[in-house]
Amino acid sequence: MSKIQLYTWATPNGRKVSVMLEELGLAYDVHSVNIGKDEQFEPAFLAIAPNNRIPAIVDPDGPDGEPLSLFESGAILVYLAEKTGSALLPARGAARARTFQWLMWQMGGVGPMFGQAHHFLFQPKEDVPYAKKRYHDETRRLYGVMNQQLGKVPYLAGDYSIADIATFPWVARHERHQVDLGEFPNVAAWSERIAARPAVGKGMAVPFSN
Repeated sequence: MSKIQLYTWATPNGRKVSVMLEELGLAYDVHSVNIGKDEQFEPAFLAIAPNNRIPAIVDPDGPDGEPLSLFESGAILVYLAEKTGSALLPARGAARARTFQWLMWQMGGVGPMFGQAHHFLFQPKEDVPYAKKRYHDETRRLYGVMNQQLGKVPYLAGDYSIADIATFPWVARHERHQVDLGEFPNVAAWSERIAARPAVGKGMAVPFSN
């Protein structure tokens, strides 16, 4: 089987896919796309990911034996799980629905809101107190939702799944969005369980450790 080509950078979204590839034991090559140098706008990358965002993959052994280029981290996680028949995405029933529910929660809530908190807390050219408060408050609300869920089950959808893989790299940056995990003990315990997985450690170090 040919290696999957991973185009990524050291961001939570990028590390979702490298963790997933490690969990599945799939062979892959890493292509760093330095978003600090605007490499995501280069024509060669745009041919793969027209939305100029990492991560993206090229699978030489795609459906029906045809190569497949794919962008959007959530879509990539689903594709890789289905490609391999992995239990990280249950095949049917309520467990599959719950996994999609929490994956969409991450894609529609955690990623955008935590990302905006990062931006306004650390990167603005001007101080915007309203935006800081808005996104920090929403980030904390999402932690509360997660903490409540993880008080009932060990992982977001019950069993370890692509929903956890999608969410963990964002929680790993809790200090950046100014959240004390001590206030959310169920999230802290979940984070420790996931961080202890060897595949997660390897995937979080792609394309480099920071």
